[in-house]
Amino acid sequence: MSKEKILVTSALPYANGPIHLGHLSGAYLPADIFVRYKRLTNTDIIYVCGSDEHGVPITITAEKEKVTPQVIINRYHESNKAAFDKFGMSFDIYSRTSLPIHHKTAQEFFLSFYEQGILNEKKTFHFYDAKAGMFLPDRYVEGTCPKCGYEEARSDECEKCGSLYDPSELINPKSKVTGETPELKETSHWYFPLGKYQERLEKYVKESDRKYKWKDNVRQYCYGWFKDGLKDRAVTRDLDWGVKVPLDGADGKVLYVWFEAVLGYISATKELFREKGNEEEWRNYWQNSDTRYIAFIGKDNIVFHTIIFPAMLMAWNDANEDKFILPENVPANEFLNFEGKKFSKSRGWGIDVQEFLDLFPADILRYTLGANLPEGKDTDFYWKEFQSKNNSELADIFGNFVNRTFTFAHKHFDGKVPARGKLENIDEEMLELIESYPAKIGALIDSYKIKDSVFEMMSLARAANKYFNDSEPWKSVKTDKEKCGTTINICLQTIYTLAEVFSPVLPFTSDKLFKMLNAEKTSWQESGKSNLGDGHQINKAEILFTKIDDKVIEEQINKWSKPEEEEEKVSQITFDEFMKVDLKIAKVLQAEKIKKSNKLLKLQVDLGKEKRQVVAGIAQSYEPESLIGKKIVLVANLQPAKLFGVESQGMILAIEDESGKLSVLEVDTEVKVGTKVR
Repeated sequence: MSKEKILVTSALPYANGPIHLGHLSGAYLPADIFVRYKRLTNTDIIYVCGSDEHGVPITITAEKEKVTPQVIINRYHESNKAAFDKFGMSFDIYSRTSLPIHHKTAQEFFLSFYEQGILNEKKTFHFYDAKAGMFLPDRYVEGTCPKCGYEEARSDECEKCGSLYDPSELINPKSKVTGETPELKETSHWYFPLGKYQERLEKYVKESDRKYKWKDNVRQYCYGWFKDGLKDRAVTRDLDWGVKVPLDGADGKVLYVWFEAVLGYISATKELFREKGNEEEWRNYWQNSDTRYIAFIGKDNIVFHTIIFPAMLMAWNDANEDKFILPENVPANEFLNFEGKKFSKSRGWGIDVQEFLDLFPADILRYTLGANLPEGKDTDFYWKEFQSKNNSELADIFGNFVNRTFTFAHKHFDGKVPARGKLENIDEEMLELIESYPAKIGALIDSYKIKDSVFEMMSLARAANKYFNDSEPWKSVKTDKEKCGTTINICLQTIYTLAEVFSPVLPFTSDKLFKMLNAEKTSWQESGKSNLGDGHQINKAEILFTKIDDKVIEEQINKWSKPEEEEEKVSQITFDEFMKVDLKIAKVLQAEKIKKSNKLLKLQVDLGKEKRQVVAGIAQSYEPESLIGKKIVLVANLQPAKLFGVESQGMILAIEDESGKLSVLEVDTEVKVGTKVR
């Protein structure tokens, strides 16, 4: 038995809404496939997850429904846990951060840092709602952006133009709790000095990447944060819902969710072994230098698992003998879109897991998502592709091969594994394939190339179908039954191997196959060998996959068709008012990203008689160098404004599609710069 010990975590989902398909593709299905595979290799592995049950999104949901946060978290913890179970997730524990064991763990970390003198207390001004008697988190305040005039901006950031500003600059602020105008009131919070650990974190990331080959998206994300320089981060906030700050005089303050949520992995592991009756066993995973810790997440959580959580563990280890291990690898996935658009809870776009599994079996969804994981770039879920994966691959290739083999075995060999006769080249080649494929697939999973591993699983099924066709048992059964027996023997051995190697992706189908084979699973290393003896009795076949009718898919496509968005109502202006806008052709001379902003670019443009500096919110749609030389349309008489401290002397025109992508409005290259647009 392997001595390897592995700790696996998946990002804790917020308990303020249902799990959707995008979540599965990001942090959960890849981890489950990895864990199921490692268990088959007899690895000592535990898989930990649970609900993240604190933070502002949960309190906002509760306030909208006029219930307590506890009602919200109970509802979504249970419903999401049920959805995960139905999907086939194999967590060793699915815990929750509202439990006392988690609160105690998070408070221990805070107190350790406080007593070490690591935390810095700072006084700041935040909006306070006198009527509600509470400080307002950013999402609880809404007003007009001082930069672009957007009327639904948050207290410190405008989602429309990407501007950051001091809360005191927000125009006409309103509390989303009472609708009253809040006041700026002084408060104090404790901050974690993240910058103090930057050098050690850079070394950790560099060495881990070199040794364990981190994914490009994770590595580049980390280096981007390091380039900008790590800053202090508040670890407390003024809120009633959360882990209380364990200090005298800290009433009304809780630990910031970014600080305490990641500690949920540790508290969940403690809970797991408490339930097993061995409370201290958790240390053999979290505080054992030989343990490999793998953190599966979506790309929106990279910073928390590669920089912030490791820094917290470093700070703990500096002052305590019981030292924690750091993540060996953080294989973050990109995003899965739904029918070409981003999943959006607020807009009701995208199907949740429970709803999906009420319509279709879990294994079909697991296979479709596994074959299309967003490992290197964003991918899309399309209903037509889902249908094709089921009908053309699972049913026509995998299911068809199994059904034909079982039919032959029962019809011509009394439902028993026939003995092999003399092997021909085609037989030896198939036996070599089934012996080599488990190692090939396993190596891909070990390298977190889950999508490629799923492809290879189906490739083995394709090869099996080809072997059956090329061997022509429907002919040999009439002319050379021994040869036919050899073919069916090898096909049944192949089905055994397919049942084993597909089991991380298709656990329910795999269990059904082993029952049909009247056999037990073996270890992954043994799965490619001849595990069914001559004369072994097999059971009757069952249909593994039923084809999905076009009408069923059309119904879903129509149900989720992109709604025609109502035309935005805008106030009309006169011709004279429009003529006041000075639109001119400008040529982009230089372009560069603005530090600390992922949305803004700084452009130098030529207007013919003068050159201007313009800030444009197009960084997520264009690389800076791709803009150089383009001739664009500029609003030349717009009042100058500062964005991220950079002055903008105009605004460029762009087209926004329904997914939010921006396309700069370009003109013919022959048009002279400075030409007026009418």
